[in-house]
Amino acid sequence: MSTFAALDVSQELTAVCVVNQEGSIIAEAKVATCLDAITA
Repeated sequence: MSTFAALDVSQELTAVCVVNQEGSIIAEAKVATCLDAITA
C-alpha cells in the first residue's frame, strides 16, 4: 500500500498529513517548525 505525506510549513507551526492511496487520512499533526529537523 502506498502512503503519501504533505507538509504545510509556516514560521511557527508545520502541519503534517499522511494519507493512503485511497485518500484516507492515516495521521495528522501540527508540530513546531524546526528547520534543522526538516532539512536533515
